Amino acid sequence: MLKIGITGGIGSGKSTVGRMFQVLDVPVFEADAEGKRILADDPDVRAAVTAAFGADAYPQGRLDRHHLAGIIFADPVAREKLNAIVHPAVRTAFGRWAADQEAPYVLMASALLVGSGGARALDGLVLVTAPETLRLQRVMARDDADEHAVRARMAAQLQEEEMRAAADHVIVNDDRRPVIPQVLEVHQALLQRATR
Repeated sequence: MLKIGITGGIGSGKSTVGRMFQVLDVPVFEADAEGKRILADDPDVRAAVTAAFGADAYPQGRLDRHHLAGIIFADPVAREKLNAIVHPAVRTAFGRWAADQEAPYVLMASALLVGSGGARALDGLVLVTAPETLRLQRVMARDDADEHAVRARMAAQLQEEEMRAAADHVIVNDDRRPVIPQVLEVHQALLQRATR
């Protein structure tokens, strides 16, 4: 079984493209959602985050996402520290999940695959891309966020050129080119590779 990453900047449409692969019976592991769950619930991760960022990360025993986000989006060193705690736990969860799947290939969807080094442990990478202005509009509408906040989140992510250099396949989600034929083309290429 091939383990393939699917990544892209915030607002690129990773989740939408991931759902298209699921329609094709491809199992998709949502690493970002799993990371949030692990950050909130995993006792070892909670202990490490509390040691690194203080008890204010979990007031009354519950994760304060807003407080933690305020720290990590303002400080790249703090962001790396948090990623070093959460990413290995997510990779372990993905390995367990993948072992339970029966498919020629599975997808791990994450915005941070390239920057975290997680892509190196996979058999390939699909990049979902969209123009920055369109990504900005999508996230502002989706999250009811202001432009400054969304741009700060974009700036915290790896630049698209670096993700593109690591990608084996690129799906353009620019609201002009049809996405479904691109997904089908990538799917066929991955099926062929998985059955060699």
